[in-house]
Amino acid sequence: MQLKVCLIVLLFSVINSSSETLPSVSDDDLLELIRDKEKLIVLFTKPNCEKCAQFESHLENLEEDFKKHLSAVTVKATNSHLTRLYNPAKDPAIVFFRHGVPLLYSGEPDENEIYGFLEKNQSPVVKELTDKIFEHITQAATGATTGDWFVMFYGASCVECQRLHAVWESVGATLRGRINVARMDANLAGLNTAKRFKVTKLPSFLFFRLGKVYRFDLPMKDVKSFVTFAQDWYKNSKAETVPLLASPFDELVDWCVEMIKTSIAFGLDILAKHPWIWQIGVAGFGLVAITAIIALLKAGRSKPAKKETKKDKKSK
Repeated sequence: MQLKVCLIVLLFSVINSSSETLPSVSDDDLLELIRDKEKLIVLFTKPNCEKCAQFESHLENLEEDFKKHLSAVTVKATNSHLTRLYNPAKDPAIVFFRHGVPLLYSGEPDENEIYGFLEKNQSPVVKELTDKIFEHITQAATGATTGDWFVMFYGASCVECQRLHAVWESVGATLRGRINVARMDANLAGLNTAKRFKVTKLPSFLFFRLGKVYRFDLPMKDVKSFVTFAQDWYKNSKAETVPLLASPFDELVDWCVEMIKTSIAFGLDILAKHPWIWQIGVAGFGLVAITAIIALLKAGRSKPAKKETKKDKKSK
């Protein structure tokens, strides 16, 4: 009897262990984990999804390897509102957070491919550029020795830019060793570089190769489209010569022009909101003009009188 009970317990434990699933977390718990964990692997999933089930099965098999070799915690988030923040396509996705920096896995549900991709990219690959180091690092104007560069211009308040952060990291990981992938804040540390290349909308993507710049203008903004453009499709885009760096005098002129534009815009805005200021200005200008005319007339009348007095003195 005791042997039978032991066999039942053993069978139950085997069945129970085989049916273990990834820990499920809420959005609030997930945000806390992203902040606290150095390395975190998240499966964004949804019910009744065959591809989601395949991903989950592979991650369950890899969970111990991730913990042992990558020191990474693995969880899943079902119907998460954060999915679009890391994967605009809204498909089931694996996102690898390294010190909070997200990396989107865009491959197929293949165990070896998943592990190999995450294992090779345990640190962020996309470089952060600024105005001070852009030309020195990229040598964009000379097309010299640092290779090709694919740069994303973003803004902190740009929602679409934030949604492409994990995608752009995946682009960098896919092109690692062949093409340099970077990003610049077009509103702050990369403001002058954005002006130099006439970046007028965010996000914008510029590909630099051999002294030429090519603008990414494909409708799809996914990993495959970016990688294809950088590897070959850029040839179908218009090549522009990289503009030279502005001299200090050019920068001063640009600053003066911007200040004048800003002042004019501010003045017009004030006049639009307070039209009575315009009326006072016209009246004041008219008063000054009348006063000046009267002063000139008085000055003109007084001059002949002085001449007559001088003649009288001479006659005496």
